[in-house]
Amino acid sequence: MFPLHDDNPTQDTSIVVYALIVINVLIFGYQVSLPNFQLVEWLGNWALIPRELIANPNKEAIALLSSQFLHADIFHLVGNMWFLYLFGNNIEDQLGHWKFLFFYLICGMIAAGIQVLTAPNSLVPMVGASGAISGIMGAYIVRFPRARILSLVFFGFFITAIPIPAFIFLGLWIAGQTIYAAMANPNLPGVAYLAHVSGFVAGAIAIYLFSKFAKK
Repeated sequence: MFPLHDDNPTQDTSIVVYALIVINVLIFGYQVSLPNFQLVEWLGNWALIPRELIANPNKEAIALLSSQFLHADIFHLVGNMWFLYLFGNNIEDQLGHWKFLFFYLICGMIAAGIQVLTAPNSLVPMVGASGAISGIMGAYIVRFPRARILSLVFFGFFITAIPIPAFIFLGLWIAGQTIYAAMANPNLPGVAYLAHVSGFVAGAIAIYLFSKFAKK
């Protein structure tokens, strides 16, 4: 399944979502312009390397934030930005601009931190906004479980678009990520599935608590 759009209109312009997309694209453009030897140094400085964070947390903690703005390739970038655009606008609309930005960055940091704890000796650089965006998706399923997401569904060579309730679409997504996380070796290069799961859970809990305290 691939999401095309939802039927969940917003009341305000998603300034932070658009700004995050522009920043990520600009940084990726700079990243791919670097020759290989400079790219290695760039990733060493700004990507999240678990062993370095564990060994020197005070110096390397900034990578929990900076790594969210780096991406492995164009497909990684485009996929993340599309999901940010699709699900982020409604959460920004609910939280407001500054609270949304804080929410986004914190979810990303929690997701990355938990992934690090599962592979504290890994030297594989971690990059990507997936943990933060997973947090947005976790918030979306709590706030808008019945919103309908028009999705491409593939049946072999046959492709059709079907409106799917958010709780089904996102429920299937997080179930798949959880299975992959259980099967993956976090010490090897690849997708940080546990960061996806952690970000999703963090976002769902955070938006629930926000709603609960906002009512008091």
